[in-house]
Amino acid sequence: MTDRYVVFGNPVAHSLSPDLHNYFAKNYAQDLIYDRVLIPEGCFESIAKEQFNSGLKGCNITVPCKLDAYKFADTLSPYAKACGAVNTLKLQSDGQIFGDNTDGRGLCDDFDRIGIDLFDKRILIIGAGGAARGIILPIYERHPKSITVVNRNKDRALELKKIFDYLEVKEFSELTAEYDLIINATSASLNGLLPPLPDEVLKSSLAVYDLMYKKDGQTVFTLKAQSLGVKHCFDGLGMLLGQAALSFDLWRGIKPDLQKTYLYFAKRLGRNA
Repeated sequence: MTDRYVVFGNPVAHSLSPDLHNYFAKNYAQDLIYDRVLIPEGCFESIAKEQFNSGLKGCNITVPCKLDAYKFADTLSPYAKACGAVNTLKLQSDGQIFGDNTDGRGLCDDFDRIGIDLFDKRILIIGAGGAARGIILPIYERHPKSITVVNRNKDRALELKKIFDYLEVKEFSELTAEYDLIINATSASLNGLLPPLPDEVLKSSLAVYDLMYKKDGQTVFTLKAQSLGVKHCFDGLGMLLGQAALSFDLWRGIKPDLQKTYLYFAKRLGRNA
């Protein structure tokens, strides 16, 4: 019997999840179908219950439903608990719904793919919203020297420190040129905007990574870094693929090859791999 999976969100028509998981299914001989489901405001619980009662095996969650999915799950992974949000649900054999968040580990898997070693490195994360919260624990597990969070609203960054006491919190004006890796965890690039990061801080980094992605692989943040001479600049396509691969592994017990997947979708998007 063909298993069914979906992605929940609003909007959801743009989601690449069906393309990713149907690609995985084809390459690893898995009998499944994967659809999109639009969730009207306030309807997540009722629709999720209906879908799982109708045989749904699992789902991915995109904005704005990740907090709803967190509340809906019967049990949670340590990563979902840490970030307070769920991007993957799985129907378990006992009928319980398991919630996980694969975003941060997907990012770290992409670091492995592109050769970024976090051990003993100084990491700067720009932003203190859900995206930042989702990546902190997996990054910490790679044993960096330090993790610093900077945000326009410092109080929001201090809220993160209450959850992850090992964080350093600074204001933009307090930053110095000392970071090996700078991660833009804001959504500013989607609107063509840059965070107020001093040029001397950005240009001194060894690498930058924008969690957002564009078809051509160039966000306004990575372009700015390149203009300042930063040699290693990456957008978030690899993270998107990495988190999807981990969801697929949770559901099917098969972890797709991330480099092979990246090469395929980079070619589809018309970018240089």
